[in-house]
Amino acid sequence: MGVARLALAVLAAGAVVTLLVIGGRALFGSFAATPPERERASAVTPGPAAETTARVPTVHIECLADTCPIVTVRVPGGDVLQYREMSRGEEVSYYEPELDVVLSDAGTVRVNENGKPREQGKAGAREAFTVKAPGG
Repeated sequence: MGVARLALAVLAAGAVVTLLVIGGRALFGSFAATPPERERASAVTPGPAAETTARVPTVHIECLADTCPIVTVRVPGGDVLQYREMSRGEEVSYYEPELDVVLSDAGTVRVNENGKPREQGKAGAREAFTVKAPGG
C-alpha cells in the first residue's frame, strides 16, 4: 500500500512539472514574439522612388520633446494599439481603416494623417480626434 501511494505521488509531481514547463515555454514564447505589423517605429526616410509605392499610414506620430506624455491610439470599439509615453525621435505608424487618437500634450508630437501633416497642437493641451483612411 505504501509503494502505490509513493508511485502515485511521483506521477502527480511529474504531471505538475510537465505543466509548469509547457506553461513557461508558452509564456516566454509570447514575450519573444516580434511586434505586430501595425506598430512599426520607422527611423529611415524612404527615397523618392520608394514613396510612390509605399503604403501611407492612417496615422503617423513622432515625438518632438524629450518625453511625450501618454499617447493613446486605438481602433474604435476595439483594440488599444498604444497607451504609453514616447521618447524624443520615436515614431509610430498605424494602418487600420479608422483610429481614435488621444494626445495628453498635443504640443509635444508631430502627427500626419494619411500622409498629410496635422496642425500642431498647443503646448500642454489635450487633444482627441478620429482618423479614417481614404476610402475607409
